[in-house]
Amino acid sequence: MGHFFKHLHTINKHRHKVIWHCFKAGIFWQGLKHDLSKYSLTEFIPGAKYAEGTRSPNEVERETYGFSKAWMHHKGRNRHHFEYWTDYHPETKKMTPVEMPDKYIVEMFCDRVAASKIYGGKRYTDNYALNYFLRGKPRRNIAPHTANKIEFLLTYLAEQGEKKTFRLIRKYRKIGLPESYEDIAE
Repeated sequence: MGHFFKHLHTINKHRHKVIWHCFKAGIFWQGLKHDLSKYSLTEFIPGAKYAEGTRSPNEVERETYGFSKAWMHHKGRNRHHFEYWTDYHPETKKMTPVEMPDKYIVEMFCDRVAASKIYGGKRYTDNYALNYFLRGKPRRNIAPHTANKIEFLLTYLAEQGEKKTFRLIRKYRKIGLPESYEDIAE
């Protein structure tokens, strides 16, 4: 029963942090709807069973079975995950990443920063989410502009801090998120 409450506490803590970040980014409604599927039995039961507190329970489930049923369920219902944005290419007939709308890139940013704060704990710095992103970059299958935008936002966070990053997001979210410093009009 301890895992049940520990996992519930972790997902609530994460979700509330994402809601706050989404508020600061100007997408409060998305924040309120963020990760509601984690409370479904398909995601919650494995989450409680494999929760360690320092990394996603999906990673542990994946190590145990070779895949994560909870993650398959989650990524198919939550548009802030780049894995949601894949489809069969009309010519190649192969699964191909599709560019994400900016509002979901912003939510993905909020999610990654919140997760970094939760799992990083006292080790968290504004570099944490960028370092995590860069470690997975070689094996990530993500659309090019989407990848550039999220990497730029995480880099901007690492270099400029949270307050300036959320200000930048609010400024550019409706007109198009920048992919680099060159895309920022002073």
